Amino acid sequence: MLIWIPVDGTDEKLSKITKLIELKYWALVEFDGGSVKSTQFFSSREEYGEWVDFIILENKYEAYIDFMNEGMMVLCIRNEETIEDIIAAYVFKELDEVGF
Repeated sequence: MLIWIPVDGTDEKLSKITKLIELKYWALVEFDGGSVKSTQFFSSREEYGEWVDFIILENKYEAYIDFMNEGMMVLCIRNEETIEDIIAAYVFKELDEVGF
């Protein structure tokens, strides 16, 4: 499964989630079998043309409708900041679902 996260840098350990308007990169996390298989960084989502299952946003007030229209499940963090913390929260179902 693939997960988009808008982040402020390209360091897998130090990059933090950002608001969409402030993002510098998109982290694409490949998650399978309960663990992270790889993390890639892109300047824009269009650089990766394949299906992505989830997108994780900083809060539920972000503009998420376009992502839902693309068929992605939209989640938002509670207090997590780093990619590692966000994925751990994902594993333990500690992220909130965004929706209508």
